[in-house]
Amino acid sequence: MLRFILKRLLQAIPLLLGIATITFAMVHLAPGDPMDMYMEQRFQREVDPQVIELLRKKYGLDQPLPVQYAKWIGNVAQGDLGESFRYRRPVTSLIAERVPYTLQLAVLALFFDALIGIALGIISAVRQYSRTDRAITVGSLVMYSIPGFWLALMLVLVFSVNLNWFPTSQTRSLDYELLSLPGKVLDRLWHLALPVFVLGVASAAGTARFMRNKLLDVLSEEYVVGARARGLSERAVILQHALRNALIPIVTIYGLALPFLLGGAVLIEKVFAWPGMGLLAVEAIGARDYPVILATSMIAAVLVVVGNLFADVTYALVDPRVSYGGKRLA
Repeated sequence: MLRFILKRLLQAIPLLLGIATITFAMVHLAPGDPMDMYMEQRFQREVDPQVIELLRKKYGLDQPLPVQYAKWIGNVAQGDLGESFRYRRPVTSLIAERVPYTLQLAVLALFFDALIGIALGIISAVRQYSRTDRAITVGSLVMYSIPGFWLALMLVLVFSVNLNWFPTSQTRSLDYELLSLPGKVLDRLWHLALPVFVLGVASAAGTARFMRNKLLDVLSEEYVVGARARGLSERAVILQHALRNALIPIVTIYGLALPFLLGGAVLIEKVFAWPGMGLLAVEAIGARDYPVILATSMIAAVLVVVGNLFADVTYALVDPRVSYGGKRLA
């Protein structure tokens, strides 16, 4: 298994270099000078061109693009993601502050996706062609089709503005520091409820449809028919024989789900003012903060590679029919 993982990691290096090159070129080809925008936003007036030129020289923006690219790649290889133009702080410290908030959102959305999606998929498959099955099917298609940002705005309008059940934004209440530890946990979950629901509901709808179809396929297999012929109850047939095999492809899906959840979190964090990496990336794009844009893009690319690798390894571990390089991963 170690050889397979090392081989995949080595294969990912040219891919990441290609993504880095394309991202660097796109960021620098976008219109607008980052130093002009930064100084105008900071001082709300025109700034002496000599000051702007000094800043441009400080950040290496006066050098040719190939030289800037070579220096940036070299620094990234050493773990230095540069300094933010906007915040004038190391990008690594900015990302370190934002990552916990994004992980809270993504992990809980993933848990919501698995819990609701798999449960609805099993119910829909077991009660095939019933009213419950049709209701779950229609509901899944509707929730999967609704744009996330529109759903987020509607939920804020209904449950936050009109009913006042949930906060409209932010991560904590004003009296958060005065709360006990359980109170702080509940307060954070209260603020996470709407963002997690919006981020996870579309994925849960897709999972429910996939789980239903896969479980129906497994229930028609000969070994399941044989289990029924031996007199096992329908509950035992589903839970002990069919469900485990139906879950194999579901498990691998979650290896690819995290990067997509992080991508979806960009809009959700913006709508709910959740201070995660997505909001940081959106603000950086608006401010032409090149180091932050490049760093967040590369982190997303690395997560995609890691997610794919996790999916491949998990699939081989849970399914004995799969092998890589002629050998089982064990």
